[in-house]
Amino acid sequence: MKTTFSLSLIATTLIASSALATPSQQGDVWYTDAKAALENAKKQKPIEGKAKNVILFIGDGMSVGTITAARIYAGQLQGKTGEENSLTLESLPNVALSKTYNTDMQTPDSAGTATAMVSGVKTKAGVININDNVRRGFCDTVAGNELDTIFSLAGEKGKALGVVSTARITHATPATAYAHSADRNWENDAAMPNIAKNTGCKDIASQLISFESGDGFKVAMGGGRREFIPADAKDPEYPDKGGKRKDGRNLIEEWQAKYSDGQFVYDFDGFDNIKVNDKTRVLGLFEPSHMQYEADRKVENKEPSLAQMTDKAIDILSQDKDGYVLMVEAGRIDHAHHAGNAARALEDTLAYDEAIKVALEKTDPKETLVIVTADHAHTMVMNGYAQRGNPILGLSKQKDKFNEDTNGNTYTTIVYGNGPGAVNDKAPRPAVTQDEALKLDYLQQSLISLGSETHSGEDVAIFAQGPQAWLFQGAVEQNYIFHVIDDAAGLTKK
Repeated sequence: MKTTFSLSLIATTLIASSALATPSQQGDVWYTDAKAALENAKKQKPIEGKAKNVILFIGDGMSVGTITAARIYAGQLQGKTGEENSLTLESLPNVALSKTYNTDMQTPDSAGTATAMVSGVKTKAGVININDNVRRGFCDTVAGNELDTIFSLAGEKGKALGVVSTARITHATPATAYAHSADRNWENDAAMPNIAKNTGCKDIASQLISFESGDGFKVAMGGGRREFIPADAKDPEYPDKGGKRKDGRNLIEEWQAKYSDGQFVYDFDGFDNIKVNDKTRVLGLFEPSHMQYEADRKVENKEPSLAQMTDKAIDILSQDKDGYVLMVEAGRIDHAHHAGNAARALEDTLAYDEAIKVALEKTDPKETLVIVTADHAHTMVMNGYAQRGNPILGLSKQKDKFNEDTNGNTYTTIVYGNGPGAVNDKAPRPAVTQDEALKLDYLQQSLISLGSETHSGEDVAIFAQGPQAWLFQGAVEQNYIFHVIDDAAGLTKK
């Protein structure tokens, strides 16, 4: 009976396999594209050896759902249906999932998640480059619990260091490149309690200026001028705005005094005139707070894009014969999600993808490990059985008729689990028009009313290319990212 069953199963399998090879399937575009993708996958071989350079891309808040929606959005901007489109980041051959929780939080924050990636140690929410023994906000718990990072270790190895962000350079994620802090909010001295200052803790901005590992940071570009200048100082672009510091220090001037050949820039013209050679060192602070959203930057064009900053950073850091470690953060994807504004979140995701494209074009995968990931997810979801090619930011529609809820009201394909787009819970959810939904400033409706939409605890994706990138497999703890970087670049090896 067993033999008969086995022969029958084999015969059935052969018949099924034969059916898959019919001329109608062989000529089908989906069939032939998948066959081509399979052959291309077979050509991919692990890249072994040492990574001279490391670029860690962090799309702040870039959930898997954000990638999907941005892929469709980009395709539709090109006149396609969108679903078949691919982003540059999706071309990286090695993929894994990252588990993002903090040691004390199911749904994480950026300080703890970024610390995990750069130090190899998971820690609490809200603290920067300190292990789980610290109590957030308590300076006296910091000593002895500080963590080495890929930047401090790379500096000791003689590598050039860089950090680029569209957020304030003192914000949680970029701060993990150079600071240790019991609280991510201690961006300037005025934000710190007196007890913390009296106990010896330093604000985050001052730690960028005093960072000493190796040759310090050759490139630091982002927003956040206000964290570096006194309250009575005038901002170079906005004379009606001042700084945040209460200690009287002007950290920009201190940086210029420390690095006499350094170039400080604060607008696009200054950025465009940066002279690149083996001595170039740049501090670029392009806004008092965060840099502009990409959708707004493209209109005003007063500051560089993330891709332009990435391009310039690689040119500068590549001058170092020992290689470099660079963090590139798309910080404003997160901020747009918090605002419940999907359009700006997707625009910033595409700007992030353009920066990745630049990096891949300018580097050799045999010597540069490129990692593309996110620190955490958000509550944005796609829903409603929309038909193929339906505008991703528009109303959900099927068979050319807008979908409706049980009250007969229309709704968008993209919604949030919570946030400022929530409606009055004592009345039926109102219908949305297509014109409303497609506006740049539209806030997607959400289930729970909050002043700011929250992070999500979902896994995020890791895409990688270069030496030892094949070690990204399956679902991994977020702090595993550090260990792959260390294995590839040999940062902790004597």
